[in-house]
Amino acid sequence: MARKTDERRATLRDSLTDIAERVICAEGLAAVKARDLATQAGCSVGMIYNVFGDLTDLVLAVNARTFRRLGAAVADSLGAGQVDPVDQLIDMAKAYHAFAADNRPAWRALFDLERPAGQSAPDWYLTEMAQLFAFIDAPLQAIYPRMDDARRALMTRGLFSSIHGIVLLGLDDASAGVPRGQIDRMIALILKQVAGKSQKFEHCSNIS
Repeated sequence: MARKTDERRATLRDSLTDIAERVICAEGLAAVKARDLATQAGCSVGMIYNVFGDLTDLVLAVNARTFRRLGAAVADSLGAGQVDPVDQLIDMAKAYHAFAADNRPAWRALFDLERPAGQSAPDWYLTEMAQLFAFIDAPLQAIYPRMDDARRALMTRGLFSSIHGIVLLGLDDASAGVPRGQIDRMIALILKQVAGKSQKFEHCSNIS
């Protein structure tokens, strides 16, 4: 009996996640409403909170899927066998931009979802972010072979934040800071400048 109950819960969980994913992809995070989800799933509102702690947990389940798709898109950008580390960074950044542009509502949900103050990110989020950072870290090791791990980790996060910011502003119709048609070019210019500093760093590795 307990096994059947668990199976029904798992089935409803998958169904609700599927429905919420469709809603987010079509209308954005704000369109996720418990009553509407329950109607589409054919269950009571209470059953949603029986399967998920709250709507935030449900959106996190959708975000986990989105992050996996994002990671796959970035990984696929490296499949062409690009050897030059700067070109690898540029290809990954372009893949990130393309994914964000093609999946704007779902991509925005990754970062727009609010969590209670003090609540740490779930383990899957940390794992997926760590994988994205690992993709960036590999070419940075080639560009800065003498940079220590701590500083390279900081640069990795800085580069991700920079690329994310450019893409975010570029896709925001209300922002004039980054022309949408110039996003990839702007990213490439910045990454090439970062790489251009590598030789200087190698001769000044003790700077703070």
